[in-house]
This record gives sequence, C-alpha cells and structure tokens, in this order.
Amino acid sequence: MAHFEDHIWEGTPTGQTRRDRAAWSYRTYVPDRLASRTLTLPADLVADLADADRAIAALQHSPVGLASTESVARLLLRAEAVGSSYIEGLQVNARRLAKEEFAEQVGLPTNDHTARSVLGNIRALRGALDLADLDRALTVDDLCALHRDLLAGTRDERWGGVVRTDQNWIGGTNPCRAAYVPPPHEQVPALLEDLCDFLSSDDYPTIVQAALAHAQFETIHPFVDGNGRVGRALIHLVLRRRGVAPTFVPPVSLILATNAGAYIAGLVSFRYDGRADQASSNEAALQWIDQFVNELLRACADAAGFAEELARLEQRWRDAAGQVRRTSATDVLLSALPGLPILTVETASSAIGRSRKRTNDAVNHLAECGVLVQGTIGRRNRVFEVAGLLDALTGFERRLASPAADTAVAGPTRTVPGRGRPRR
Repeated sequence: MAHFEDHIWEGTPTGQTRRDRAAWSYRTYVPDRLASRTLTLPADLVADLADADRAIAALQHSPVGLASTESVARLLLRAEAVGSSYIEGLQVNARRLAKEEFAEQVGLPTNDHTARSVLGNIRALRGALDLADLDRALTVDDLCALHRDLLAGTRDERWGGVVRTDQNWIGGTNPCRAAYVPPPHEQVPALLEDLCDFLSSDDYPTIVQAALAHAQFETIHPFVDGNGRVGRALIHLVLRRRGVAPTFVPPVSLILATNAGAYIAGLVSFRYDGRADQASSNEAALQWIDQFVNELLRACADAAGFAEELARLEQRWRDAAGQVRRTSATDVLLSALPGLPILTVETASSAIGRSRKRTNDAVNHLAECGVLVQGTIGRRNRVFEVAGLLDALTGFERRLASPAADTAVAGPTRTVPGRGRPRR
C-alpha cells in the first residue's frame, strides 16, 4: 500500500547554518507496486486513449515523401533527447549538438559537457528502442544499462548503472528541505523488480502503461542522477515494445518541457496516500494519464508536420541538384541527408554504403549546387553542413516550445535555441 514514512535526518556537522547541522524529521514516499495495481478507466479517457492510438498509428504512415523513414526517425529521436535534456537544465542548440556528435564520431577531442550529455540521452533512447525489440522480459540490469548509456563519456560516468544505496531527494540541501523524497534505498530493488514485471506485461492499454511506468520510475528515483531522462526513455520503450510506434516515436519530451510546471504537477498528483479510499488512488493515476495523453496527441501532430517539412526540404535539394540517376550515390545520399546534418566524405560513404570515390563525387556535386555548405571542425577537418536542415530542426524545437505550436501566435514558454546559419 502506498504510504509516507517518517525518518530522521541527523544533520550535517559541517553545515553552514544551525539548521543544516541540526537533526530534523523528513518524509519519504513509498509507492504501490504497479504489477498488482488495479485501475478503472472512465469512458471519456478510453475515448481519448483511442484517439491517441490513432494519432500514433497515423504518424507511422505519414506521407514523408522522399525523405527516408530512418532519417526522419533519427531526427525525431534527436529532438526527443533535446527536450528530455532541457527538462533537466541541459540546453543545447541543434548546430552545437551536431558538431559535437561529429567530433565524437571521428575521434576529435571534445569538451562540451552539455552536448555530450545530450548525446548520451540519444544513446539511452536508442538503447530503449533496442530493448523493446527483444523478445523477452525486461530486467533491472536492462534499466541499469540504459543509465550507463546515458552517462557514458560524461563527468558523471562513474555513476552509470549504479542503483543508489543512500537516500536521495529532489530540491533543497537535505531531505528535510526537499520538494520530494523518494523511497528509502532499501526498498528500491524490490520496486524496480516490480516495475520490470509491469513493463514486461500487457495488462493495460499501451499508453496507460507508458504513462504509469514513467511516473513510477520517477517516483522510485533509483539513480543518483539521470532519473528523468531514463524515465522518459521508458515511454519510448513501451510504445515500441507494444507495437504502437514501430517506426516513429513522437517527441513527447519537447511538449513536457514546454508545459514543465504542469508536467511536474502531474507527477506529484500521481503520489497518493494508500490509507485513502480506492477512489482516491484511481483519481491520482487518472489525472496524470489524462495529462500525458494530451501531451502525446500534441507531439504526434507536430511530428507529422515536421516529417512533411523534411520531405519538402529534400525536394528543394533535389530540385537544386538537377537530374539525378535513380539509385546513384547522389540519389541515395540525398535521401540520407536528413540523418546526416554534418558529414564528411568518409562518414557519408559509410552511411550510404558506396565507395569513397563515388561518394566524393556526390558530395562535390551537392556542394556545387548549394545543398551542402562546406566548413571546418578543428584545424583540418573539411566538413559539410546540409543546407537548411539544422535550421528546420531548430524551427521544429521552437514551435514545440509554443503553446500554440507557432511562436508568432504564442511566444515560447521556455528558452529556445536561436536561428543560426551555417558558416561558409
């Protein structure tokens, strides 16, 4: 039964104030197990869930035109990582992230901690999708692996995959001043086992399962850092594992970041005292699920629009390139460009599976046509940026930061990246 527990914080002898050094009581929250929880869904929510299912299904079959589905999926995943990282205070624009990703790919020295953290988020999201494709039950080790992917190469790498063995908290200098104190560490292993059982089940509608799993993970808060980003990766895992989003998973984190206050309030509402009646338990979960469905519907609509924008952008590239032989290196590279915001001849050759010579000819042709803009990273690395692509991604992120999906109609509710331009 979900409940609060009273504990004593012994104080910090080296604390700066008497309050920090004094002993105080604090309350932890221990949630119900999910695998055995029952939930009654009202008819209006069932109808909304059906709408969200249809929206995600429609996104899988969006008329993306010429753009390859793999490339669009990669960009949507990148947008999701940016939004999820923003919620944790990690802000990076599309161009800066692309340059750091390129530097990592070719082995150049990197020192942009924020960009590396967002790249770790992309790895964790990809790892979640890979886990979803496995035909087996999920384990706590799987969740730890996602966390290791998230923190790999960052300053916090040593904590990757390590389930906490101490009390943690959110906000404040100690648990007595915290906004939220998760369950005591002794209870975390059993709660994680229960969560994995729930993630491996099919007892609830898919979107309900995704919403509950995410909220439960945030409530448990099993790691020292990175809980929010791993918890949002579980949304993708559920939607892919249940077959609802086999190709495109909507970037719901960009919407959650836009409505961050409501998002946090929704997670708070998920925590109820089990001593209350069953109706209160049900209402606590339904409030969060209803909010989650609304955010998911918005993410689907905006993602579909972005896919169509990418198709139009590719058509402009093809118009600029002129007549291109079907299946030639240039033709294949044009389709792959949405997934290659910054490239070299070598990285493009690897991506399209063509020889270096043919790829070099294709790159030179597209550079002459203005489809690729040449630049440098480091001292000698000749690189090319895909004209208009990073600006399109930036515009997408900016639109999702607006409650009206249009910054000209309603300004962003959060800090958004500026509209940079590639250097020639």
